[in-house]
Amino acid sequence: MNIAELTALFRSHTNAALAEGMSRYMKYHFPYLGIQKPLRSKLEKDFIQTNKIQKFDVLKGIIKELWEQPEREFQYTAMELMLKSKIWKHRQAMDLLAYCLTHKSWWDTVDMLASRMVGPYFQVFPAQRDETIENWLNGENMWLNRTTLIFQLNYKSKTDEGLLFACIEKQIDSKEFFIRKAIGWALRQYARTNPESVVVFVDAHNLSPLSRREALKHFSKP
Repeated sequence: MNIAELTALFRSHTNAALAEGMSRYMKYHFPYLGIQKPLRSKLEKDFIQTNKIQKFDVLKGIIKELWEQPEREFQYTAMELMLKSKIWKHRQAMDLLAYCLTHKSWWDTVDMLASRMVGPYFQVFPAQRDETIENWLNGENMWLNRTTLIFQLNYKSKTDEGLLFACIEKQIDSKEFFIRKAIGWALRQYARTNPESVVVFVDAHNLSPLSRREALKHFSKP
């Protein structure tokens, strides 16, 4: 199945009522066809199976073409293709990941890309990590800033605590909701592995109320 066939199949299952609700949930940042995940998974199955084995350059073109489609379901399919093809195992994938992080950006795509693709990429290619994270951390793109905070969400005991804390300290004064939320989320997740270190860090820093509340959400109240 190619993109034209997938597009026609998706559009044949448009549901205007569901599309309105889905778009409203995303603050009307993106139009939807109204295809919920269970149905989308069925419709895209043949497309994913056909294309997950493509060489990287072909795969990259398919993903970017999907990303450029107006309806949000196509970006979700692109991410599913990236997962099934294990895009993070391709050294040249970072430019593609950065493109997806910075185009049509919202939490629904950025969070999956960061934690399930950027995170694994840096584990496969650790030499690429520090320069990339430094550039993202010091840049002005809020979604790349957020990615520096959450790409280690699934690292558990392999979390680079020093890097995590450094990324938080760099952004600790941010007024952005998505940055404050990510700080708390990253700390809460790391607390599952090292609660003592997280408590010490939180007590030693002037976190926003949102970040602090999120970081300590699973701790017993005194």
